[in-house]
Amino acid sequence: MLLRALLLFLFFVFLARAAWRLIEGVARGAMGGGAPPGPRQPSGPPTAVKMAQCPVCGTYVVPGKALTGVARGQVVYFCSEACRARHMA
Repeated sequence: MLLRALLLFLFFVFLARAAWRLIEGVARGAMGGGAPPGPRQPSGPPTAVKMAQCPVCGTYVVPGKALTGVARGQVVYFCSEACRARHMA
């Protein structure tokens, strides 16, 4: 009997919390606010990154994630290990 009362109490707490969040979301939407700020939303617009072109195949790559090599004293960005090996050969 006590277990049943506890489960019923937890059900009503869960139901009340869900109803409160629904009402809060509707009110926020009606006032023109978006989703609450949180870890899932970026704090601002994404930053632009200038892409570099692979000298072998012409594919554009993000310099921070690309493979690199040095040719004539300049850093060159490659899309793959095969392109880097082909260029360095």
